[in-house]
Amino acid sequence: MSHRFCILLVVLTYVYGFTDAMTQAVLTFRLSYCGSHEIHGFFCADPPLLTLSCSDIRIKQMVLLMSCCFNLSITILAIFVSYVFIISAILRIRSADARRKTFSTCSSHLMSVIIFYGTLFFMYVRPSTLQSVDEHKVVTVFYSAVIPMLNPLIYGLRNREVKEALKKGIHV
Repeated sequence: MSHRFCILLVVLTYVYGFTDAMTQAVLTFRLSYCGSHEIHGFFCADPPLLTLSCSDIRIKQMVLLMSCCFNLSITILAIFVSYVFIISAILRIRSADARRKTFSTCSSHLMSVIIFYGTLFFMYVRPSTLQSVDEHKVVTVFYSAVIPMLNPLIYGLRNREVKEALKKGIHV
């Protein structure tokens, strides 16, 4: 990848991210809120915030759904295309042991990606209802705290020394 193409990707990412965030913020600020101003969640995310609005939220929900579907689809597509190239490169490796180790690394990463994106789809792509507020809390904790804590464990268990230390800790 050339330096120029790398810079272009970074600039496009920042411009798109800023534009998307501003669109979501403007649509959120246009909503009116009545009654309780207590967010039933751990941080100010769109799904719990929309349940507090007493104005018509259909446009905000539609734009949020389109944004989430686009963002998640594009990033998953990029990961999938990357894995096609990675797997084709792995299959060209002559050593069976090296192929196994490389596939092991990729499978750990893929497991983390699937868990992370699965919770994001559950959180943002399905319709928000009052009944799902508690589910959103659980999912929010899962993708914001549990998955980042699992990543070192998932990747660390590939390391022989970590496996041995874990076995010693369990048997003690």
